[in-house]
Amino acid sequence: MHIRKFFLLATILCSVCSLNAQRHEQLLETGWKFHKGEANGAETISFNDSQWESVCIPHDWAIYGPFDRNNDLQNVAITQNLEKQASVKTGRTGGLPYVGVGWYRTRFDADPDKKTTLVFDGAMSEARVYVNGKEACFWPFGYNSFHCDITELLHKEGKDNVLAVRLENRPQSSRWYPGAGLYRNVHLITAEKIHVPVWGTQITTPHVANDYASVCLRTSLQNAGKEEITIETEILDPNGKRVSFKKNSGRINHRQPFTQNFIVENPQLWSPETPFLYQAVSKIYANGELTDTYTTRFGIRSIEFVADKGFFLNGQHRKFQGVCNHHDLGPLGAAINVSALRHQLTLLKDMGCDAIRTAHNMPAPELVRLCDEMGFMMMIEPFDEWDIAKCENGYHRYFNEWAEKDMVNMLRQYRNNPCVVMWSIGNEVPTQCSSEGYKVAKFLQDICHREDPTRPVTCGMDQVSCVLDNGFAAMLDIPGFNYRAHRYEEAYQRLPQNLVLGSETSSTVSSRGVYKFPAERKADAKYEDHQSSSYDLEYCSWSNIPDIDFALADDYQWTLGQFVWTGFDYLGEPSPYDTDAWPNHSSMFGIIDLASLPKDRYYLYRSVWNKQAETLHILPHWNWEGREGKEVPVFVYTNYPTAELFINGKSYGKQTKNNQSVENRYRLMWHNAIYEPGEVKVVAYDEHGTAKAEKIIRTAGKPHHIELVSSRQSLTADGKELAYVTVRVVDKDGNLCPTDMRLVKFKVKGAGSYKASANGDPTCLDLFHLPQMHAFNGMLTTIVQSGKEAGVLELQVTAKGLKSGKIQIEVK
Repeated sequence: MHIRKFFLLATILCSVCSLNAQRHEQLLETGWKFHKGEANGAETISFNDSQWESVCIPHDWAIYGPFDRNNDLQNVAITQNLEKQASVKTGRTGGLPYVGVGWYRTRFDADPDKKTTLVFDGAMSEARVYVNGKEACFWPFGYNSFHCDITELLHKEGKDNVLAVRLENRPQSSRWYPGAGLYRNVHLITAEKIHVPVWGTQITTPHVANDYASVCLRTSLQNAGKEEITIETEILDPNGKRVSFKKNSGRINHRQPFTQNFIVENPQLWSPETPFLYQAVSKIYANGELTDTYTTRFGIRSIEFVADKGFFLNGQHRKFQGVCNHHDLGPLGAAINVSALRHQLTLLKDMGCDAIRTAHNMPAPELVRLCDEMGFMMMIEPFDEWDIAKCENGYHRYFNEWAEKDMVNMLRQYRNNPCVVMWSIGNEVPTQCSSEGYKVAKFLQDICHREDPTRPVTCGMDQVSCVLDNGFAAMLDIPGFNYRAHRYEEAYQRLPQNLVLGSETSSTVSSRGVYKFPAERKADAKYEDHQSSSYDLEYCSWSNIPDIDFALADDYQWTLGQFVWTGFDYLGEPSPYDTDAWPNHSSMFGIIDLASLPKDRYYLYRSVWNKQAETLHILPHWNWEGREGKEVPVFVYTNYPTAELFINGKSYGKQTKNNQSVENRYRLMWHNAIYEPGEVKVVAYDEHGTAKAEKIIRTAGKPHHIELVSSRQSLTADGKELAYVTVRVVDKDGNLCPTDMRLVKFKVKGAGSYKASANGDPTCLDLFHLPQMHAFNGMLTTIVQSGKEAGVLELQVTAKGLKSGKIQIEVK
């Protein structure tokens, strides 16, 4: 039996300790000017930007629209979707105006006697950075974090330095909405001459056990030369208590990192259920003088991939219950927001999700930090293209020169984070079928092994025949397959790893609150209303229903679990309505829609994945005027094995999960249910036949008033925190009116502001930032943002013909 063990712990960003004067970090958030379009001379000190728009960073210039069919039309054949002929793709990148040039300018002060570095968490894209009229650096890949040493470009007195950034998004450079602009944070770091560089530490845990763990810290230093270096490092536990300490002295030999080893007794191990985090606080002395203090956050845990047996975390066998996500935040666009990310992860955690794949791009550091804190394992993935193109102006233009630089930045930035358990080197790359493709894969995998020998490497492969025959899949640490579930067993038998990962699964499509008859399995189903059915039986031609992936995880130890496409709907890729099918412009793959509202499918996954909670969910809604006396199938998603259906008191009998079909293993279905207005009740029973739960839905009457439910009861007065308010059109008794589509308007008063709204309708062209939005099947979401002063934020919601709604949120 071949066993490969990967022991690691990890950390988050080389975060900075603010308790000393040697190092200082600040976010460059305010005081920026923005201009869309070329601006000759905008990099110079004397350029007049007074007429430019004032913005705060992070900023996505394209999310404000307008939506337009002609934005980035692409006449292409999508080979990974099995297309043979080119056709006009509408809405493929969201129908938003992301293409073009944008300029940003700001001013800053920095100590000219210290080393000064700019760190960009991401800039979309082809970033040219200028300081005081001189180019500091160029970085083409919009998803990668990068940094520039600008010490020699500062004014002598250090005051009023001019920072200018030129960005350009080319047409046909993406397969989804990439966002535009300085959409992630910009950091200014000043440090003494001898200091720890950006991402300059690496922590590993060579031994992990319940009684003790060994911790190895490697610290890189810049400009140490032949100086005598002393590093004092204390390890702090999750409560801030010192649990280990070392003081070591020496010289940096041949530019090798300074190494320290520690023992942590009775460690608190990191896992999704127990996301314990430690800190290593290092003080660096050169010839006895303190020159830097550097804090590395990490976790202690072990990972192990065992042939034939699967994945083990801290010695415990488990399957990945993961989702893939693109980086956009729905109505907020690509501009990063911690509060929005936390809201998404909270919903996924309740569903039972324990892992995130950053498809198909490098993540924002805020997401990785939250996954550390909230307990999500991560597969971080950098590329959707290698050297062979998918998009005319895609990453292939830069791959040969930039791939290693991009990989090194990603690996050094995130190799200390405990949440990261594997690296992916690509997604469905055409190179996988090239006779020399395995060489490119080996090149990337070797970089991962060099920079981080503690984690395995995978790749999302969709061309199974190619990769099984040409050696591509056999060379990877972990073979990852996108769909093609029917070939898992063949791959297991033929590949030496004797493991298979569902690196991308399902691609079931649905529109929240939309149901089509009959309720049956369909590939590439299309309808006049451009929606997909929430009976969760429709999928794309290359994919399948969720039940098949559940069964593979349940039936075979050697399957590692799955990463569902996708956790959330995202802007762009509106399959199956992507070919000349405007106004569709957002995906329907999401388990949760673009408005952060769970679809029915959410409860199917929850019923299987969340072992700690009770799930009992009924679909569809029960307002079917004109279908009286006709069949309206009723499905139930529950963690209980049996349930009984009643319509207006009449029993339709009990259903028990069974092996008659893969759907019957995970769903309870009454295809013969007859519609009559009134009450639908379901009673769930445990394996002993004891009634354990009950759920009722009713036919809604005339729409009467607006009901509001906020995700947060209070917000921090930092001008950044968000509350997601669910808006429901209900009858006088509070029943959701599931077919209401009326226009809803918003007004915010007091200690906050209106941010955006969304309704989850992939065909809706309402602009997110305007204080109005049409309901979609009786619901939508509006997002409000705290101000910077304490008080009460009041949201008022009105709609013609309805009693208005009001909600207050404390800001403190």
